[in-house]
Amino acid sequence: MLIAIPLFDRFTALDAVGPFQVLVQLPDATTIFVAERPRQVTDHTGALTLRADASLADVPRPDIIVVPGGPGQADHMGDSPLRDWLLAADQTSTWTTSVCTGSLNLADAGLLTGRRATTNWMAMDELARLGATPVRERYVFDGKYATAAGVSAGIDMALALTDRIGGAEMAQRFQLGIEYDPHPPYNAGSPATAPAEIVADLLARSRFAAA
Repeated sequence: MLIAIPLFDRFTALDAVGPFQVLVQLPDATTIFVAERPRQVTDHTGALTLRADASLADVPRPDIIVVPGGPGQADHMGDSPLRDWLLAADQTSTWTTSVCTGSLNLADAGLLTGRRATTNWMAMDELARLGATPVRERYVFDGKYATAAGVSAGIDMALALTDRIGGAEMAQRFQLGIEYDPHPPYNAGSPATAPAEIVADLLARSRFAAA
């Protein structure tokens, strides 16, 4: 099983690393970070760099695709090597997945047209504009497509995907192995529960504010 996680400048680190931490444990699986060419790729904070050891062309037929989001994903909408690779790789993939605004790249490629999907809560309107049916859930499966909401939801999606691949016991072993038992100090992880002034401020600052 080959798992490919494409990287691009200004990706969001946990979008890529969260699912990686789960899926890398799958038996007989190889997980590889890819980019347009092998190189160091820096996240949107400028503080963390991951190594893409292969080019997109080196990995034409992954079994699982995990597309992260982040501010840099907007640079790969429309005609781009990433879009071309997604269209080709999706033809033979078993699972095509995304985290956060990575679903916008899938939708832009036409892969989510008419499908239920999710994304970062601030990008729901953009996801709808690109032809998907937005669902405000932590993660959404529609056929072979799995999309996760913002950032940390990629861990949840990866565990749910593990269940579908190897069963509930395997998924629970992985969850315990990474001690994924979140108890956040605030109930502010959703726009439905966060203070209204914080929701409004983040929306006003968002790159999707005009969407």
